[in-house]
Amino acid sequence: MSTTFVAEPVRVRVPATSANLGPGFDALGLALALHDDVAAEVTAGGVTVTVIGEGAGDLPVDDSHLVVRAMRATFDALGVQPPGLAVECVNRIPQARGLGSSSAAIVAGVLLARALVAEGASRLGDDAVLRLAAEIEGHPDNVAPCLLGGFTLAWTEPDGSRAVSLPVAHGVRPTVLVPAERGLTASARAALPATVPHADAAFNAGRAALLVHALTTQPALLLPATADRLHQGYRATSMPGTNTLVNELRAAGVAAVVSGAGPTVLALSELPVEFDAGTDWRLLRLPVDVCGAQVERGRLGHAERDPVAAGRKS
Repeated sequence: MSTTFVAEPVRVRVPATSANLGPGFDALGLALALHDDVAAEVTAGGVTVTVIGEGAGDLPVDDSHLVVRAMRATFDALGVQPPGLAVECVNRIPQARGLGSSSAAIVAGVLLARALVAEGASRLGDDAVLRLAAEIEGHPDNVAPCLLGGFTLAWTEPDGSRAVSLPVAHGVRPTVLVPAERGLTASARAALPATVPHADAAFNAGRAALLVHALTTQPALLLPATADRLHQGYRATSMPGTNTLVNELRAAGVAAVVSGAGPTVLALSELPVEFDAGTDWRLLRLPVDVCGAQVERGRLGHAERDPVAAGRKS
């Protein structure tokens, strides 16, 4: 085996993310403390993928798996390709629900590939990792918080995506409500019009700016700060249950939005004590993940292989 690659396996923990947060379409994102654990090592030949937890039995277990595709793209960027790969995924982030499962897979793949190449971190810096992950995903709003943790603002320059992470105020207590049905980002984007009224664009610009202040300094302003006219209304008919729940929560004073492209609902303020979403929704109270993706040497441990455990490693 070429000495270009490190001998030991590597592992990475990547958080779930929620993008848009209401008015911050394709720009704002939040990392949440629900994690996938992925490990990989270079082998003498072939590709094997093991999936435990979310997506087991549905996701591909060959070169077409998104983690492997992201790894291949990263190896190409580094100018090398390994003779073989063994990948193990323990997934806890719900698939196709608007919680960044694809971004988590992409970030995991990019970071694993970089860590498996000798001097990979010096050859592909953190800024380049963000640009590559965003290029694979198509936009940076989920990969940015997955990489950086916390509340992120992402934008795109001619040479690729950029992002910054800001601390979140203590009064922000995210809750996600996850339905059984899945959603597709491509279908959700297809529902958006090519143009929007100038007044709606101006409305969202003001609310997105207010949201930065509300999330970092004054959570009492989260309800008005999360109002949106740019995308959620256009997608409402394709997700009637999500739309109804968001409206009900907002009428009760909760800063609720569609998480990413949906159909999960994200609440950024406390739910009413008497609130009951019913059996159609899985309720998860998830702290903000402040660390982002974490890479270590070695295989996954026993606790990391538990598909239910969502807590951070000690």
